[in-house]
Amino acid sequence: MAIAWVFPGQGSQKLGMAEGVLTLPGARERFAEASALLGRDLLAICGGQAEGELADLNDTRNTQPALFVVESLLVDALRAQGRQPDLVAGHSLGELVALYAAGVFDVATGLRLMQVRSDLMARAGGGAMTAVMGFDRDELESLVAATDGVVIANDNSSAQVVLSGTPEAVAAVSGQLNCKRAIPLAVSGAFHSSFMAEAAEAFGAELDAVPFADAAIPVLSNTDPSPATSGEALKHRLRSQMITGVRWRETMETFGSSDLPEPIDTAVEIGPGNVLSGLIKRSCPGVSTAQIATAADLGL
Repeated sequence: MAIAWVFPGQGSQKLGMAEGVLTLPGARERFAEASALLGRDLLAICGGQAEGELADLNDTRNTQPALFVVESLLVDALRAQGRQPDLVAGHSLGELVALYAAGVFDVATGLRLMQVRSDLMARAGGGAMTAVMGFDRDELESLVAATDGVVIANDNSSAQVVLSGTPEAVAAVSGQLNCKRAIPLAVSGAFHSSFMAEAAEAFGAELDAVPFADAAIPVLSNTDPSPATSGEALKHRLRSQMITGVRWRETMETFGSSDLPEPIDTAVEIGPGNVLSGLIKRSCPGVSTAQIATAADLGL
């Protein structure tokens, strides 16, 4: 039996998500470390008790660090129980947690990278994103190719993608496309598109100063969902993540790939919610899923 750990990104956060991990060893200390780095009380933000500027959990400058803290604590608890996956992957910011889980960098480095990433992405505003469901892929790709200023940012499954770009271009494609639903997302910018070029360059400069160890477990990256363990290769992939799409559909296809010693038959979603589990259930009929979001899910 081969197991993949998968880590969700923005959209999975919810108020109160920290409560279920506070009994884990080092939980309050890690929240305190993150709060000191951010200059605001991250635990209060997670609980909806913060006030003033930057008090909203859904602000990407809070969402990203909060998810990293919660998911990394669950990773540490799983390790303490002697559990280890055969493969890791994360969706957007979840990729940084996957790299942490694979031993590429320590938690302090992960928190620092998450803080820099979230600040840069928050400042790179001016775009829009829309989730599209139930469409013909050929029609979608033709419309995107014929429209300047829009890309497929998240290729989540055969039936779900997220468009990213200028508000006008995103609205034009989603309006012309024959689809079941098109839902504009409450985001501050056109993530995973060329609009993030300046932010990606600045994040790349930050990455240059950070040593990446070789991964102890193969990692599937958003920009290249083939298994890799080389620290330099994983850093190179992460550098371009902000301006390229999240290839989650291909990530799920890799679970059954001959490139792996054994095909993945169990995917464990680590973090709040079950977004990735739902995509895997619909796309990978031979893969069972489980969710670990709290200490109780670990039997603690």
